Amino acid sequence: MITAEQVKELREKTGAGMMDCKKVLTETNGDEERAIELLRERGIAKAAKKSDRIAAEGLVTTYVTDDHKIGVVVEVNAETDFVAKNDEFRTFVADVAKQVADKNPTTVEELLAQESITETGKTVQDVLTGKIATIGENMSIRRFERFETTGLIESYIHGDGKIGVLVDMEGASTELAKDICMQIAAARPEYLDRESVPQERVDSEMEILKAQAVNEGKPEAVAEKIVQGRIGKFYGEICLLEQDFVKDPDQKVGKLVESKGAKINRFARFEKGEGLQKREENFAEEVAKQING
Repeated sequence: MITAEQVKELREKTGAGMMDCKKVLTETNGDEERAIELLRERGIAKAAKKSDRIAAEGLVTTYVTDDHKIGVVVEVNAETDFVAKNDEFRTFVADVAKQVADKNPTTVEELLAQESITETGKTVQDVLTGKIATIGENMSIRRFERFETTGLIESYIHGDGKIGVLVDMEGASTELAKDICMQIAAARPEYLDRESVPQERVDSEMEILKAQAVNEGKPEAVAEKIVQGRIGKFYGEICLLEQDFVKDPDQKVGKLVESKGAKINRFARFEKGEGLQKREENFAEEVAKQING
């Protein structure tokens, strides 16, 4: 019987996936040397090692057409921050953004299946696989957003690719649109306005605020009034139009835009690696879980 410890050791030596390790150990009756040979013969070890590694670094970039009618923000992940400075990687990410602008895929899967606009006869997936091989790190196209408008699209990149922002506006100058992009980058709004916030999110926040007021010793009737006052601060934090303008905190973003005769239709803000975590794995536990599961 092949044990979890045997699988763990083979994985650590070869970098191959756990189930691949279990399979070859079973085929070789636990002969580790022969199992390693099989993995090498099948070309599994190197490829599996790369695919198992967590890609939480990388680059966020934007692309806007010359007429400012189409804009894209895209995040491509890699394993190390060092790769984000690699010219070949940066060119690939820029090409992906232009691909999305030109070919208008609706999902990452659809994007990967499209013929590359930079390498005839290859899909975007083929090009990505080639970059993984030449650069030597696991990489993935994580997400993108594409806007097309009759108004004006502007973008902003902060921190050399750490944060990317896209905004779609009407009646706005390029200068105002840039200011709004920087606002979004700095203040992290989640929604455009109050109407955009899901009701369950509002209900949850009001329950929290009421519990805080009651815990402060306020009677329930008073607590209700306090909640109505405090919910405005909640909206002011998460809604772009209700945020204080970073360049002039005495003015709300919504009032500023309105005073310029402009309107914000939508925005997107990507921060590199948000929601991804580099994790410390207990390989023995993980192996046992997969073998027994």
